[in-house]
Amino acid sequence: MLSRAGTSSTGLLGSLPSAGRGAGLERGWGGAGSQNAWVSLTPLCPGRRMKLLPRCCRLQVLGAALAVCMTIGFTLQLLGVPFQGRGSPDWLPHLRLLPGGGAEERAPSNPLSPRPCQPRRHIVFLKTHKTGSSTIVNLLHRFGETQGLRFALPPRYQFGYPYPFQARRVKGYRPGGPSFDILCHHMRFDLPEVQKVMPPDSFYFSIVRDPGSLAESAFSYYRGVAPAFRRAGSLTQFLAAPERFYDPAERGNHYARNLLWFDFGLALPAAPGPKAVRVALAQLERTFPLVLLTEYFDESLVLLREALCWAEEDVDAFRHNGRNPRAVRPLDSAQAAQLRAWNGLDWQLYAHFNRSFWRRVEAFGPARLQAEVARLRERRRALAERCLLGGGPVEVAGIPDERIRPFQFGQAQILGYALRPGLGPAEQQLCTRMVTPELQYKDRLDARQFGANGSEGAGGGRGR
Repeated sequence: MLSRAGTSSTGLLGSLPSAGRGAGLERGWGGAGSQNAWVSLTPLCPGRRMKLLPRCCRLQVLGAALAVCMTIGFTLQLLGVPFQGRGSPDWLPHLRLLPGGGAEERAPSNPLSPRPCQPRRHIVFLKTHKTGSSTIVNLLHRFGETQGLRFALPPRYQFGYPYPFQARRVKGYRPGGPSFDILCHHMRFDLPEVQKVMPPDSFYFSIVRDPGSLAESAFSYYRGVAPAFRRAGSLTQFLAAPERFYDPAERGNHYARNLLWFDFGLALPAAPGPKAVRVALAQLERTFPLVLLTEYFDESLVLLREALCWAEEDVDAFRHNGRNPRAVRPLDSAQAAQLRAWNGLDWQLYAHFNRSFWRRVEAFGPARLQAEVARLRERRRALAERCLLGGGPVEVAGIPDERIRPFQFGQAQILGYALRPGLGPAEQQLCTRMVTPELQYKDRLDARQFGANGSEGAGGGRGR
């Protein structure tokens, strides 16, 4: 796993600040349209001339002022207060790269107080495989449902995966018709097709995971549908000679190599060497201003909340689609290195977004992040105590209500949640939403949006 080593504070264009902030500009000293704040050439009183200090004294005064500023700056660094990039006075606008490659101004950051912003309601989440993405989908489902937003839904549960996303596969889509608010189900990403469905101001984000642990999870989950995995008797045998089992032309083998690269819709580089990879990753970063890390999931939720300008409670979530811990096969360092080498494109993609993640952490403020993560975990603990029978995940045999029982697929059993009996109406609604698995929640949203007869609006439409 990469560490934070090698990251540094970003400059004005290197920063990827959160979306949805206002475009207003706070003026500082010397801002446009203001008088020079340091020396006024206008007499202080009529009939009197202002005396200027001798040049030597002026230099001493300026030197003392510079020393004071440096002392303040050093003190702020020790206290963990985040700075803007060098050459970026705090009255200058920040720039945010938009999915189309443009830039948008946004108000400056005040590290000591919340920034004014409007919650994001147009969201594209690329749901990658075996990265914890089902948990993200649950909180998007809950936010969209409570806000009465319009989801771009597949006819079943995926948008024609593993084929690239096509707008025509979205239920209720018609060219020139109204756009949707949230797109968050499995697809192989295709930006031009997504842009047909979603508004131009949509916020794009995704999540990635170390290819070593991702590949171990994929082997367990997709062994029945990936011929390369099925032919191997075990992960150890597969790692001994992966080329022996892997044929890229066979359907289902996209699960067996560079699955992240595939999900992001990237083609295999036409020529060897790092240049084509760098170009592809630079384009991805222009499209996705935020990419989360599975290994730092709670920290990712905080950064996501800030980027979407949501309330802290909006990213409260229980883990979804998790395997029984007894089925997780720990990897030794040699096996992890082998899996990263086999999934070399995924490793380069992961390394790229690992670096961008820690740049974003530095911009947010590590101390501030740590405090908010602690609050998130305490709220989750309290919610588990209120909502969950046993206080945590259970096997499916312990979930009597099939409406919240997770779908089982692959070799390992997927855990879910059973609700405590005797919940009041408000708690029952909140807790049920938090534990409802992705497939059942998608069906619920489909019924709300389209009704039993499949026509949009029949289920009550927006605002329910």
